[in-house]
Amino acid sequence: MCAVLWQSVEQGVLDILRPYKTCFSFWKRAQDIFANDIQRLFDATQRVASLKQINHDMVSHIGKARAAVEELKNFFVADSLDDINKKLDKFYMVLILRSLHSTFDHVRDQVLAGDQIPSMDNLVTRLLRVPTLVKDESSTDVFETSAMVAPRGRGGGRSNRGGRGGRSGRPQCSYCNRMGHTQDKCYSLHGFPDKAAHVSKSDHSESRFSDEEYQEFLRYKSEKSNNPGPSSSMSTACISQSVEGLSPWIFDSGASDHVSGNIFSFSSISSPKIPHFITVASGSKVASQGIGKVSLSPSLNLNSVLYILHCPYNLISLSQLTHSLNCSVTFTANSFAIQEHGTGRLIGEGHESRGLYFLKPSSSVSCFATSSPKLLHDRLGHPSLSKLKMMVPSLKHIQALDCESCQLGKHVRSSFPKKSETRCNFAFSTIHSDVWGPSRVTSFGFNYFVTFIDEFSRRTWVYLMKERSELLSIFVSFFNEIKNQFGKTIKILRSDNAKEYFFAAFSSFLSSHGILHQSTCPHTPQQNGIAERKNRHLIETARSLMLNTNVPVHHWGDAVLTACFLINRMPSSSIENKVPHSIIFPNDPLYRVSPRVFGCTCFVHNVSPGLDKLSAKAIKCVFLGYSCL
Repeated sequence: MCAVLWQSVEQGVLDILRPYKTCFSFWKRAQDIFANDIQRLFDATQRVASLKQINHDMVSHIGKARAAVEELKNFFVADSLDDINKKLDKFYMVLILRSLHSTFDHVRDQVLAGDQIPSMDNLVTRLLRVPTLVKDESSTDVFETSAMVAPRGRGGGRSNRGGRGGRSGRPQCSYCNRMGHTQDKCYSLHGFPDKAAHVSKSDHSESRFSDEEYQEFLRYKSEKSNNPGPSSSMSTACISQSVEGLSPWIFDSGASDHVSGNIFSFSSISSPKIPHFITVASGSKVASQGIGKVSLSPSLNLNSVLYILHCPYNLISLSQLTHSLNCSVTFTANSFAIQEHGTGRLIGEGHESRGLYFLKPSSSVSCFATSSPKLLHDRLGHPSLSKLKMMVPSLKHIQALDCESCQLGKHVRSSFPKKSETRCNFAFSTIHSDVWGPSRVTSFGFNYFVTFIDEFSRRTWVYLMKERSELLSIFVSFFNEIKNQFGKTIKILRSDNAKEYFFAAFSSFLSSHGILHQSTCPHTPQQNGIAERKNRHLIETARSLMLNTNVPVHHWGDAVLTACFLINRMPSSSIENKVPHSIIFPNDPLYRVSPRVFGCTCFVHNVSPGLDKLSAKAIKCVFLGYSCL
């Protein structure tokens, strides 16, 4: 059998698996090596993506392309939709791994060579956890940025070409295998770029003029901007303050980072963990005081902006902008436009002035308080005070805004507390009551039931009623039972505004026995929450009891009484999981008979006189509840 397996594999694979003589060891070793099919999917995808005709033989090229595509298609063959989704997730993982920067090659190798294939979420988590640390050529943790660089000649731009360390240190493209560039900058893969002006960076070891001369030149440019005169033919790459607005933002193709000298333009700023140095046109270096985020418009946000103290201008790095926002910038003689890739949506625009491209300030979403706060509130559609302060920052000192229209149109009720702050200290001092009904289906003539709940113990008494007018007689019976059995008197009766609680006879009985009647406000059942929740609990339990054994609906009265019996003998969260029945009857057992399933079949002993000796001794019945005695 093992020989059959040897003949079914390729020669290269057989050389690896030949030492394993049994079928189990042979198959186990092959599974350990080739179980990670994401490596095969990666290779197949790589072959499809790297297809390129190298000669004029079209037949062989089509054959290679067809073979590569068929190999990739075989991977997506599956029996179920779940298997197809899993294979698609692996394909998406391969696409992500192929698009990674070379600094993440170790993560790609771990995934492709691992024993287990991670999920998509696991792969994303691992990639996000990989630290990104950029170091300069001297391997010191210092970021060096060039900005405001004066252009050198051709010799200056090529003077440091020999510092690449020879051919051994040059990068190699993984697509065309040529030296000097990587795959993300390969012209053979992405095409040649359009004609563009290249700005060479200055070598900081050289300086054409001193710091004093540079500062004097800046003062000269500032004075010339404040006193405009005839245009001069002198051209320069140094930047002066613009008189067109406060702290304008200027595009700079030679700056490698965004730079700002206005601390108030930052929406968030923090101290840099690693020092950043800016190389200016004089050749000197200036350390940044912070790094943060600047929001120029809702769609144009600059991240990692360096804050340079006393810097009189703001620079937008063209390279940083296009990389971070995935956009393109189109320049003309008098203006420029920033557009989003794919959609072409306009992100920003600007104009040219004195050889520089200035970003056009976007209209702010904030409003300026030129009128009274009440008038602005009315004009903006009666927003809340917090929203109005966000739209009009100058109104942040206002504590309240009186608007009668908002009181009439937006008035809401105060929130009810989830739990009562006070609770009675002994049994039967406060009784909560509520009437449920009428029911659409009568239960042997009964249409209503009334509940009486003791607030201290949460013990519940339920009485069935045919009419609402029976409430007085039932309450008198309940009052006498409490007085005779427990020697207690009811002090407070709390109910809703149902009319049966306000009959003259009922009110007279309460006043004659010194019972205070507390009723809720109109249309506010939340104030009688204990009785309302108890009714819901009883109905839900009764419904479940009847549905469990298919008891007819007209037995809902028996189901409600059974539900009350069982609920009284269950722990209640309202009284710290104590049992209500045990609080009122501490010496009585919870159940005098073992609990039975409501609606089950039961047999009752027949004690009728005159029975024949051969007659049945029991009667088959249906269990419908417990005795209340």
